[in-house]
Amino acid sequence: MRAKSSTGARGGKRGLRLMGAALCSLAVPAFAQDKPTVEELQRRLEALERRLGGDAAVGEDGQGEASLADLDQRLRILERRLELQEEDRVAKAKEASVVAVNDKGAALKSADGAYEVRIRGLLQGDGRFFDSGVPASANDTFLLRTARPTIEGTLGKWVGFRFTPEFAGDSASIVDAYADLKFSPAATVRLGKFTSPVGLERLQSSSALSDVERALPSEIAPNRDIGVQLQGELAQGRVGYAIGVFNGTVDGRDAVTSNPDDNFEYAGRVFFEPFKNGPGFWSGLGFGLGAGVGDVEGSGNNFLPRYRTPGQQQFFAYRGAVAADGRHVRWSPQGYFYRNRFGLLAEYIVAKQELLVGETRAELENRSWQATASYVLTGEDANYRGVVRPSHPFAPGKGGWGAWELVGRYGVLEVDEDSFPLFADPTASAGEARAWVLGLNWYLNSNLKLVLNYLDTSFEGGNANGADREDEKAVFARLQVAF
Repeated sequence: MRAKSSTGARGGKRGLRLMGAALCSLAVPAFAQDKPTVEELQRRLEALERRLGGDAAVGEDGQGEASLADLDQRLRILERRLELQEEDRVAKAKEASVVAVNDKGAALKSADGAYEVRIRGLLQGDGRFFDSGVPASANDTFLLRTARPTIEGTLGKWVGFRFTPEFAGDSASIVDAYADLKFSPAATVRLGKFTSPVGLERLQSSSALSDVERALPSEIAPNRDIGVQLQGELAQGRVGYAIGVFNGTVDGRDAVTSNPDDNFEYAGRVFFEPFKNGPGFWSGLGFGLGAGVGDVEGSGNNFLPRYRTPGQQQFFAYRGAVAADGRHVRWSPQGYFYRNRFGLLAEYIVAKQELLVGETRAELENRSWQATASYVLTGEDANYRGVVRPSHPFAPGKGGWGAWELVGRYGVLEVDEDSFPLFADPTASAGEARAWVLGLNWYLNSNLKLVLNYLDTSFEGGNANGADREDEKAVFARLQVAF
């Protein structure tokens, strides 16, 4: 029999203490005049029984008089009721879901931890200010760059999932939508839409970027694609790998909703962190290689790339009559090194693609590289994920000013010179872009970040009469809220 209310439970605990007193009283000789009588103990026992939700028992003679044996039996029954109440309380506590809200978002987890749903979000608002009239299409503006809620979690031991829509811009879209079949840390199968495993910076979360926008190599690396991928970690996390089959996407862009040409792309990556979690100088070293290969057939924006500057202005595109017609290969050596407050990230990427215009066919090779250095002025550790948590979060009047980070980046993107003039217009497209960025990042706390960048991009070609396109100079600022 189980108690029906918390009031009964509290009464039962008080009753248990009285029971102990009653038992002690019953054990004393009858001639102790300062102890309660059997009748008084019976009345107290009946009151406790009624408080616990039951009817008071009567003695063996049916007139309410009880012997010591009766009282002892009824006390045992009450004790068992209290034990059952406690067992029921513990069982309910074990079955209850756990709700947690912290700087990483909100989470709802089953008591056994097998099922979990996490809610996270990323908001990025920018102010962008260009040197007057450079380029003519670049307007000074404020914009909502990113508005992404994320729902992710686990469904039992074997299944994980992530769903991230994007509400910034003129229409909503889906950024990530995938499920993981987690056989072991060494073997997980991912299905859906997610980032292709080629570019190092492309695989970095946008909330962790050192600068407002990604570097030039990310214009060549594929972004999110639709497919299936086997991934995992080996040697206690020192070796990571991913290999998959995808619909395929153009350089620097997301895949369209379905395969546009009936061909697939095969992509993979292997990354080594040989001294991971060790105490030595090289514990923050990581290096690897990403690559992809597939056939592409078609013309237009779904098949051919358009390259942009870090200021997000297009500086290269193929002519409208050009079509992709054959093998498309990318490969990218990459790595980073983080040591205390210092960080360095570098990557190099090459993209070869077979093109056709009229009766002329060519395999053109575009390449890009970049290096990004960072230094945390306030002493926190630099990291591939940014400064995760400031040592002294911003607190005016209390000595907390958050974390401050200096960032410098230089990158180059070179278009194959054989692209001109047949495959690309030299008066409208530049053959090379060289960009450098200086930045200051202020991490007020683990959720709030302010970024200030100065960008300078110079070009080779891209203007009328063979002249170089005018340099692009801009100041970008960003307010980021991530949880």
